[in-house]
Amino acid sequence: MDTLPPGAWLPMVFAGLMGLSMLLYAVLDGFDLGVGVLLRGAPDEATRDRMIASIGPFWDANETWLVLGVGLLLVAFPAAHGMILTALYVPVLLMLVGLIARGVAFEFRGKAPEAQKPRWDLAFQGGSLLAAFSQGWMLGLYILGFAEGWAALAFALLCGAFVVAGYALIGACWLVWRAEGDLHAQAVRWARRALVATAVGVIAVSVATPLASPRILERWFAFPQILGLAPIPLATGALMAVVWLTLKHMPRRDARLDWVPFAATVGIFVLCFQGLAYSFWPWIVPDRLTIFAAAAAPESLAIILAGACFVLPVIGIYTLVVWRIFGGKAAPLKYY
Repeated sequence: MDTLPPGAWLPMVFAGLMGLSMLLYAVLDGFDLGVGVLLRGAPDEATRDRMIASIGPFWDANETWLVLGVGLLLVAFPAAHGMILTALYVPVLLMLVGLIARGVAFEFRGKAPEAQKPRWDLAFQGGSLLAAFSQGWMLGLYILGFAEGWAALAFALLCGAFVVAGYALIGACWLVWRAEGDLHAQAVRWARRALVATAVGVIAVSVATPLASPRILERWFAFPQILGLAPIPLATGALMAVVWLTLKHMPRRDARLDWVPFAATVGIFVLCFQGLAYSFWPWIVPDRLTIFAAAAAPESLAIILAGACFVLPVIGIYTLVVWRIFGGKAAPLKYY
């Protein structure tokens, strides 16, 4: 778009807030979904208890960012909300089933007798897998502009598998940072395998995205637009190399660098999100509806913005407080 419509700053602010909420959800809930995906790869119940303990103080609050992002989509871009959720009805339904299953399993496994714990472990892992896969499915459909047909469905399902791999990577790197002993060593092995799968997924999505849209193809490779995009894949490759090289020299006696793989993986998530934002701006429904056309009335947006300016800092402060209180290596999770 060559010129912006009057009052364009309000839709742009809400697009930024919604994007930030979705990014924070993918990073924060991504690591605890990843731990859930890896859960039954642990050799015994005691190790699984330590894995659950590492995410215990965080996982419930992390989903707040998803609620906030979807809420902003509904109130700020109501026309897009209807189109997007209608096109994504099946994967959204499956995601909610997965999130409910893992929430119930998390609470019950901590109070269940030892003989029943494996069932709740299976429910927790199954819910995590279903939620992660459904989110990748939604991403694939969005990239293709909600195209129909077997080819589009196959690509969306492939994206589902890649998102599972990405969440497994950030979950394993979380355990590298937060765990000790045998679990730390096992997390390093998980992270190495997940990094390879994630790299393949990033490459596949990067190849398919410009092929799916002539507009994106031009934005990526036309000059001078290519100059704005080029740093993203270069920086992503560099961060993947950092993760690989750091993991290669683990486990270490000195735990001071245990945070590096997690931080680098967060950077990879941020860069992938930035690449998608660069590709689709200013479209909120790809090639159908821009954020300016989908936005609610300016008067409504101004009122909603006042509420968002209160809610966002509260959620952010709460998140930071929880991370500060429960920093360091994970301690056993106890119910009193």
